Amino acid sequence: MPDGFTFRSGKDPDPRFTLANERTYLAWLRTATAFVASGVGLEAFAGEALAPAIRTPLAAVLLIAGGVIAIASFTHWIAAERALRAGRSLPVPVMMPIAGAVLAVCASALLFGLATT
Repeated sequence: MPDGFTFRSGKDPDPRFTLANERTYLAWLRTATAFVASGVGLEAFAGEALAPAIRTPLAAVLLIAGGVIAIASFTHWIAAERALRAGRSLPVPVMMPIAGAVLAVCASALLFGLATT
């Protein structure tokens, strides 16, 4: 963390836990980046394989989900670090159901779109 940035409460946890928390945050950022890249790729390269009425909303859902996952992963990282410092249980991550729901919806829409073309 940059000089001068500290958490105001609790005591420093074992560095392994802090570093594991950071790795988890970075993994969720990679997931968010994959969602954004999928949305851009779908809109840019799907061509006529999908009707625009399906392709564009699907790409938008992927882009929005990528942003939501990025924001949620940051808030989870902060909440987990505070819990580690306070000796509390870690918070439940909200990104997993978001990612799972978006993937299920997008896969269904993609199958529907490919079946109708």
